[in-house]
Amino acid sequence: MIHSFDSVPYILSRFIALEGLDGSGTTTQLTRLASRFKEKGLPCRTTCEPSDGPIGSLIRDILSGKKKVDPYTLAFLFAGDRNEHLLRDDSGILKQLASGDYVITDRYLFSSLAYQSVECGYPFVLTLNRYFPLPEHLFFIDVPVDLGQKRLADRDGRDIFDRVKTQKAVKALYERSFNDYRDKGMQFHRIDGSLEIEEITDKMWHIILPS
Repeated sequence: MIHSFDSVPYILSRFIALEGLDGSGTTTQLTRLASRFKEKGLPCRTTCEPSDGPIGSLIRDILSGKKKVDPYTLAFLFAGDRNEHLLRDDSGILKQLASGDYVITDRYLFSSLAYQSVECGYPFVLTLNRYFPLPEHLFFIDVPVDLGQKRLADRDGRDIFDRVKTQKAVKALYERSFNDYRDKGMQFHRIDGSLEIEEITDKMWHIILPS
């Protein structure tokens, strides 16, 4: 994994990552931002983690409770999926960026630092992810845990990380990761996730393309 990124810029221009607790609205904003790009005639690809690749499919089964693995195995799987997500020859993030597209991802390495660190410990998960390049813009859609839980109540399925106690730990680990990456050159933006959906989209859009 280390050698895969020797020639890759540490900050990936036009790469945008959305992060937040479960129920924060990252998936909704992914779709809305993509629509804004389309309206402006700007090339944009959307993606997510876990990815739609074979490792990502396995991770989804684990998160849903269909399959069970050791927490450390899951952390390795997320790192492996991220490696493929970036480097896939057919539709990898690096290839899409090289073609001039904007790429927006619903979750990236900060989700690993927040979620997998609950059981595996932050230093271990940081070691697995420390060599991955960073997005130009990282948006953290910040919602209180109770608001996220209220939104999750309307969903059909829950995953293994979306309980209140876990989400409180996840939020603290998110903050730790943001502090660690504060001076790495990435642009970090905290967005109030309790705002109206349209207002959140507007705020992010004017940051990405201020003119």
